[in-house]
Amino acid sequence: MRSTPALDLELDHQLCFALYDASRAMIRAYGPLLSELGLTYPQYITMLVLWEAPDAVPVGTIGTRLHLSTSTLTPLLKRLESLELLRRDRDPEDERRVLVTLTSAGEELRDRATTIPCEIGARLGLDVAEEERLRDTLRLVAHSLDADAPPVDPA
Repeated sequence: MRSTPALDLELDHQLCFALYDASRAMIRAYGPLLSELGLTYPQYITMLVLWEAPDAVPVGTIGTRLHLSTSTLTPLLKRLESLELLRRDRDPEDERRVLVTLTSAGEELRDRATTIPCEIGARLGLDVAEEERLRDTLRLVAHSLDADAPPVDPA
């Protein structure tokens, strides 16, 4: 329970600001690691989606996974294609769909990126269990606030 309405409007009492500040700090921490790979943070998370897929991935699937619109994703994919990390092709079975496939350079970049999660984990100073709990809590927050998302089982 809050002590006074005045505290409700103090910046340091805002959960939204704590999440915002933590998000910005996390992305800043990734910056130097990703610059060694020639990637920005949005490019990196796009590559993560592609690295975990066994085959070509429809653009719509990437957008859904990253919560990005096609208008935001298209220039990002074009830039990654210009870096020769991926290829975009029309789906031969449905010309309306665009499929994204990693190139050999995109696959090789994965090997160079494997140390990044450990380096970030070390900077956080959390053990694996704490990191998992934090990630689960943040996912629960995101799903709770997303009106279109199905309920999340916290277990």
